[in-house]
Amino acid sequence: MKASEPTLDTGENWIRKDLLSIRELAPLEINTILDSAGAFKTVGARDIKKVPALRGKTLVNFFVEPSTRTRTSFELAAFRLSADVVNISASSSSLQKGESLKDTALNLEALHADIIVLRHSAAGASKFLAERLTASVINAGDGAHEHPTQALLDVFTIRERLGRIDGLKVAIVGDILFSRVARSNIWALKKLGANVFLVGPSTLVPRSFESMGVSVVRSLDEILEELDVINLLRIQHERQRKEYFPSLNEYVRFFGLTKERAQRLKPHCLIMHPGPINRGVEIDSDLADGPQSVILDQVANGLAVRMAVLYLCSTAARKQR
Repeated sequence: MKASEPTLDTGENWIRKDLLSIRELAPLEINTILDSAGAFKTVGARDIKKVPALRGKTLVNFFVEPSTRTRTSFELAAFRLSADVVNISASSSSLQKGESLKDTALNLEALHADIIVLRHSAAGASKFLAERLTASVINAGDGAHEHPTQALLDVFTIRERLGRIDGLKVAIVGDILFSRVARSNIWALKKLGANVFLVGPSTLVPRSFESMGVSVVRSLDEILEELDVINLLRIQHERQRKEYFPSLNEYVRFFGLTKERAQRLKPHCLIMHPGPINRGVEIDSDLADGPQSVILDQVANGLAVRMAVLYLCSTAARKQR
Protein backbone atom coordinates (compact mmCIF):
# COMPACT_ATOMS: atom_id res chain seq x y z
CA MET A 1 0.00 0.00 0.00
CA LYS A 2 1.34 3.41 -0.89
CA ALA A 3 2.25 5.62 2.10
CA SER A 4 0.39 8.90 2.32
CA GLU A 5 0.41 11.93 4.58
CA PRO A 6 -1.87 11.98 7.63
CA THR A 7 -4.87 14.24 7.24
CA LEU A 8 -3.77 17.64 8.56
CA ASP A 9 -5.76 20.85 8.65
CA THR A 10 -3.29 23.56 9.63
CA GLY A 11 -5.31 26.43 8.12
CA GLU A 12 -3.82 29.71 9.26
CA ASN A 13 -2.96 28.41 12.73
CA TRP A 14 0.72 27.92 11.92
CA ILE A 15 2.64 30.48 9.87
CA ARG A 16 6.12 30.24 11.39
CA LYS A 17 9.04 28.89 9.40
CA ASP A 18 11.01 28.48 12.65
CA LEU A 19 10.39 27.05 16.11
CA LEU A 20 12.58 29.02 18.50
CA SER A 21 10.75 29.11 21.83
CA ILE A 22 7.49 28.23 23.55
CA ARG A 23 7.29 31.66 25.14
CA GLU A 24 6.46 33.31 21.80
CA LEU A 25 3.72 30.83 20.85
CA ALA A 26 -0.01 31.36 21.33
CA PRO A 27 -2.07 28.52 22.85
CA LEU A 28 -3.67 27.95 19.44
CA GLU A 29 -0.25 27.41 17.88
CA ILE A 30 0.74 24.94 20.60
CA ASN A 31 -2.47 23.00 20.09
CA THR A 32 -1.90 23.00 16.32
CA ILE A 33 1.42 21.22 16.89
CA LEU A 34 -0.14 18.78 19.37
CA ASP A 35 -3.02 17.97 17.01
CA SER A 36 -0.62 17.45 14.11
CA ALA A 37 1.56 15.24 16.31
CA GLY A 38 -1.47 13.11 17.05
CA ALA A 39 -1.97 12.59 13.32
CA PHE A 40 1.68 11.78 12.75
CA LYS A 41 1.75 9.31 15.63
CA THR A 42 -0.46 7.00 13.58
CA VAL A 43 2.39 6.66 11.07
CA GLY A 44 4.36 4.64 13.62
CA ALA A 45 1.62 2.00 13.72
CA ARG A 46 1.80 1.34 9.96
CA ASP A 47 3.71 -1.42 8.23
CA ILE A 48 5.43 1.28 6.18
CA LYS A 49 6.48 3.92 8.68
CA LYS A 50 7.15 6.68 6.17
CA VAL A 51 5.22 9.48 4.51
CA PRO A 52 6.40 11.69 1.63
CA ALA A 53 5.76 15.02 3.42
CA LEU A 54 9.40 16.21 3.21
CA ARG A 55 10.56 14.26 0.17
CA GLY A 56 13.33 16.20 -1.55
CA LYS A 57 14.08 18.31 1.55
CA THR A 58 17.39 18.27 3.40
CA LEU A 59 17.60 18.52 7.17
CA VAL A 60 20.85 19.30 8.97
CA ASN A 61 21.18 18.20 12.59
CA PHE A 62 23.73 20.74 13.85
CA PHE A 63 24.55 19.83 17.45
CA VAL A 64 27.23 22.01 19.00
CA GLU A 65 26.41 20.43 22.39
CA PRO A 66 26.30 16.63 22.80
CA SER A 67 22.95 14.86 22.57
CA THR A 68 21.66 11.35 22.02
CA ARG A 69 17.89 11.39 22.49
CA THR A 70 17.05 14.69 20.83
CA ARG A 71 19.42 14.30 17.88
CA THR A 72 18.29 10.72 17.21
CA SER A 73 14.63 11.70 17.54
CA PHE A 74 14.96 14.51 15.00
CA GLU A 75 16.93 12.26 12.66
CA LEU A 76 14.32 9.50 12.78
CA ALA A 77 11.48 12.04 12.45
CA ALA A 78 13.08 13.41 9.28
CA PHE A 79 13.59 9.93 7.85
CA ARG A 80 9.93 9.08 8.46
CA LEU A 81 8.99 12.24 6.57
CA SER A 82 11.26 11.09 3.69
CA ALA A 83 13.80 13.92 4.11
CA ASP A 84 17.54 13.58 3.59
CA VAL A 85 19.52 14.03 6.82
CA VAL A 86 23.04 15.28 7.52
CA ASN A 87 24.41 15.11 11.09
CA ILE A 88 27.09 17.60 12.17
CA SER A 89 28.68 17.87 15.60
CA ALA A 90 30.92 20.65 16.89
CA SER A 91 33.95 18.36 16.84
CA SER A 92 33.46 17.60 13.14
CA SER A 93 32.56 21.12 12.01
CA SER A 94 34.58 24.15 11.02
CA LEU A 95 33.69 25.76 14.36
CA GLN A 96 36.75 23.93 15.64
CA LYS A 97 38.83 25.94 13.14
CA GLY A 98 37.45 29.28 14.28
CA GLU A 99 34.60 29.67 11.80
CA SER A 100 31.63 31.62 13.17
CA LEU A 101 28.25 30.03 13.71
CA LYS A 102 26.77 32.39 11.13
CA ASP A 103 29.31 31.45 8.43
CA THR A 104 28.88 27.73 9.10
CA ALA A 105 25.11 28.05 8.73
CA LEU A 106 25.36 30.21 5.58
CA ASN A 107 27.57 27.56 4.01
CA LEU A 108 25.01 24.91 4.86
CA GLU A 109 22.27 27.00 3.31
CA ALA A 110 24.41 27.52 0.21
CA LEU A 111 24.34 23.73 -0.07
CA HIS A 112 20.51 24.00 -0.09
CA ALA A 113 19.76 22.82 3.43
CA ASP A 114 16.05 23.39 4.01
CA ILE A 115 15.87 22.85 7.78
CA ILE A 116 18.57 23.34 10.40
CA VAL A 117 18.03 21.77 13.82
CA LEU A 118 20.41 23.54 16.19
CA ARG A 119 21.59 22.72 19.69
CA HIS A 120 23.97 25.29 21.11
CA SER A 121 25.37 26.31 24.47
CA ALA A 122 24.55 29.99 23.90
CA ALA A 123 21.05 31.25 24.67
CA GLY A 124 19.55 32.85 21.57
CA ALA A 125 21.77 31.02 19.07
CA SER A 126 18.80 29.61 17.14
CA LYS A 127 17.13 33.03 16.99
CA PHE A 128 20.39 34.52 15.71
CA LEU A 129 20.43 32.05 12.82
CA ALA A 130 16.72 32.28 12.06
CA GLU A 131 17.00 36.03 11.54
CA ARG A 132 19.73 35.52 8.94
CA LEU A 133 18.67 32.40 7.04
CA THR A 134 15.81 31.53 4.73
CA ALA A 135 16.05 27.91 5.88
CA SER A 136 13.81 26.86 8.74
CA VAL A 137 15.58 26.81 12.11
CA ILE A 138 14.43 24.54 14.93
CA ASN A 139 15.74 25.14 18.43
CA ALA A 140 16.87 21.82 19.94
CA GLY A 141 18.10 23.52 23.11
CA ASP A 142 20.00 26.78 23.57
CA GLY A 143 21.96 27.07 26.78
CA ALA A 144 19.68 27.36 29.81
CA HIS A 145 17.09 29.27 27.75
CA GLU A 146 14.58 26.90 26.13
CA HIS A 147 14.05 23.42 24.70
CA PRO A 148 10.73 23.80 22.85
CA THR A 149 10.21 20.30 21.47
CA GLN A 150 10.81 18.70 24.87
CA ALA A 151 8.03 20.81 26.37
CA LEU A 152 5.75 19.99 23.45
CA LEU A 153 6.26 16.26 23.82
CA ASP A 154 5.68 16.57 27.56
CA VAL A 155 2.35 18.37 27.21
CA PHE A 156 1.39 16.01 24.37
CA THR A 157 2.01 13.06 26.70
CA ILE A 158 -0.01 14.64 29.51
CA ARG A 159 -2.91 15.46 27.21
CA GLU A 160 -2.85 12.00 25.68
CA ARG A 161 -2.91 10.24 29.05
CA LEU A 162 -5.15 12.57 31.11
CA GLY A 163 -7.25 14.10 28.33
CA ARG A 164 -6.50 17.73 29.16
CA ILE A 165 -3.98 20.24 30.48
CA ASP A 166 -6.31 22.94 31.77
CA GLY A 167 -6.71 22.84 35.55
CA LEU A 168 -4.13 20.12 36.20
CA LYS A 169 -1.62 20.48 39.03
CA VAL A 170 1.88 19.86 37.73
CA ALA A 171 5.09 19.86 39.77
CA ILE A 172 8.49 20.36 38.16
CA VAL A 173 11.09 19.16 40.63
CA GLY A 174 14.82 19.78 40.90
CA ASP A 175 17.25 21.84 38.90
CA ILE A 176 15.13 24.68 37.59
CA LEU A 177 17.86 27.31 37.52
CA PHE A 178 19.96 25.57 34.86
CA SER A 179 17.11 23.85 33.02
CA ARG A 180 15.96 24.92 29.56
CA VAL A 181 13.43 22.06 29.78
CA ALA A 182 11.85 23.63 32.86
CA ARG A 183 11.51 27.04 31.25
CA SER A 184 9.85 25.68 28.11
CA ASN A 185 7.57 23.46 30.19
CA ILE A 186 6.51 26.35 32.39
CA TRP A 187 5.49 28.41 29.36
CA ALA A 188 3.66 25.52 27.67
CA LEU A 189 1.80 24.41 30.78
CA LYS A 190 0.79 27.93 31.81
CA LYS A 191 -0.41 28.82 28.31
CA LEU A 192 -2.60 25.70 28.31
CA GLY A 193 -4.09 26.42 31.74
CA ALA A 194 -2.18 24.18 34.17
CA ASN A 195 -1.26 25.11 37.74
CA VAL A 196 2.52 24.79 37.98
CA PHE A 197 4.59 24.22 41.11
CA LEU A 198 8.40 24.42 41.15
CA VAL A 199 10.05 22.34 43.85
CA GLY A 200 13.68 22.35 44.89
CA PRO A 201 16.35 23.97 47.06
CA SER A 202 16.46 27.77 47.06
CA THR A 203 19.83 27.67 45.27
CA LEU A 204 18.23 25.90 42.29
CA VAL A 205 14.68 27.31 42.49
CA PRO A 206 14.91 31.04 43.25
CA ARG A 207 11.74 32.98 44.02
CA SER A 208 12.29 35.02 40.85
CA PHE A 209 10.54 32.23 38.91
CA GLU A 210 7.26 33.31 40.51
CA SER A 211 7.19 36.14 37.97
CA MET A 212 6.30 33.45 35.40
CA GLY A 213 3.04 32.74 37.22
CA VAL A 214 4.15 29.61 39.07
CA SER A 215 4.29 28.67 42.76
CA VAL A 216 7.67 27.96 44.35
CA VAL A 217 7.56 25.21 46.99
CA ARG A 218 10.46 24.21 49.22
CA SER A 219 9.17 20.79 50.26
CA LEU A 220 7.94 18.10 47.89
CA ASP A 221 6.03 16.53 50.78
CA GLU A 222 3.75 19.59 50.97
CA ILE A 223 2.07 18.96 47.63
CA LEU A 224 2.45 15.25 46.79
CA GLU A 225 -1.22 14.35 47.36
CA GLU A 226 -2.46 17.22 45.15
CA LEU A 227 -0.49 16.44 42.01
CA ASP A 228 -1.72 15.16 38.67
CA VAL A 229 1.78 15.18 37.15
CA ILE A 230 5.26 15.17 38.66
CA ASN A 231 8.11 15.97 36.28
CA LEU A 232 11.54 15.20 37.73
CA LEU A 233 14.53 16.98 36.23
CA ARG A 234 18.05 15.66 35.98
CA ILE A 235 20.67 17.13 38.27
CA GLN A 236 22.94 18.78 35.70
CA HIS A 237 26.38 18.24 37.18
CA GLU A 238 28.03 19.71 34.09
CA ARG A 239 26.38 23.11 34.65
CA GLN A 240 26.59 23.27 38.43
CA ARG A 241 29.09 23.92 41.17
CA LYS A 242 29.12 21.69 44.23
CA GLU A 243 27.75 24.34 46.57
CA TYR A 244 24.25 24.29 45.04
CA PHE A 245 23.33 21.55 47.51
CA PRO A 246 25.38 19.71 50.17
CA SER A 247 25.29 16.20 48.72
CA LEU A 248 23.26 13.83 46.57
CA ASN A 249 22.07 12.07 49.73
CA GLU A 250 20.69 15.37 51.03
CA TYR A 251 19.00 16.02 47.70
CA VAL A 252 17.32 12.61 47.71
CA ARG A 253 16.21 13.12 51.30
CA PHE A 254 14.27 16.28 50.52
CA PHE A 255 13.47 16.18 46.80
CA GLY A 256 13.90 12.65 45.44
CA LEU A 257 10.83 10.64 44.44
CA THR A 258 11.29 7.62 46.69
CA LYS A 259 8.97 4.63 46.99
CA GLU A 260 7.67 6.04 50.28
CA ARG A 261 6.77 9.36 48.69
CA ALA A 262 5.23 7.71 45.64
CA GLN A 263 2.69 5.92 47.86
CA ARG A 264 1.14 9.33 48.57
CA LEU A 265 0.57 10.19 44.89
CA LYS A 266 -2.86 9.97 43.31
CA PRO A 267 -3.30 6.68 41.40
CA HIS A 268 -3.57 8.59 38.11
CA CYS A 269 -0.58 10.89 38.78
CA LEU A 270 1.90 10.70 35.92
CA ILE A 271 5.62 10.38 36.66
CA MET A 272 7.76 12.10 34.02
CA HIS A 273 11.46 12.67 33.38
CA PRO A 274 13.12 14.20 30.29
CA GLY A 275 16.16 11.93 30.62
CA PRO A 276 18.83 10.89 31.03
CA ILE A 277 17.81 9.61 34.47
CA ASN A 278 20.07 9.54 37.50
CA ARG A 279 18.40 6.48 39.02
CA GLY A 280 18.24 6.60 42.77
CA VAL A 281 18.70 10.37 42.79
CA GLU A 282 15.77 12.15 41.12
CA ILE A 283 13.68 8.98 41.14
CA ASP A 284 13.79 5.47 42.54
CA SER A 285 14.67 2.99 39.82
CA ASP A 286 11.54 0.87 40.32
CA LEU A 287 9.31 3.94 39.99
CA ALA A 288 11.01 4.92 36.74
CA ASP A 289 9.93 1.57 35.33
CA GLY A 290 6.58 1.40 37.16
CA PRO A 291 2.97 1.71 35.99
CA GLN A 292 2.67 5.45 36.67
CA SER A 293 5.82 6.25 34.70
CA VAL A 294 5.35 7.71 31.22
CA ILE A 295 9.07 8.22 30.60
CA LEU A 296 9.18 5.90 27.59
CA ASP A 297 5.91 7.39 26.32
CA GLN A 298 7.69 10.74 26.32
CA VAL A 299 10.42 9.30 24.10
CA ALA A 300 7.91 7.76 21.67
CA ASN A 301 5.80 10.92 21.58
CA GLY A 302 8.88 13.02 20.95
CA LEU A 303 9.13 11.41 17.54
CA ALA A 304 5.56 12.36 16.60
CA VAL A 305 5.95 15.89 17.94
CA ARG A 306 9.17 16.47 16.01
CA MET A 307 7.59 15.12 12.83
CA ALA A 308 4.81 17.66 13.32
CA VAL A 309 7.24 20.53 13.95
CA LEU A 310 9.36 19.70 10.89
CA TYR A 311 6.28 19.39 8.70
CA LEU A 312 4.61 22.60 9.91
CA CYS A 313 7.74 24.75 9.73
CA SER A 314 8.69 23.41 6.32
CA THR A 315 5.18 24.03 5.00
CA ALA A 316 5.18 27.59 6.35
CA ALA A 317 8.63 28.27 4.83
CA ARG A 318 7.45 27.03 1.45
CA LYS A 319 4.44 29.38 1.54
CA GLN A 320 6.68 32.36 2.40
CA ARG A 321 9.08 31.88 -0.51
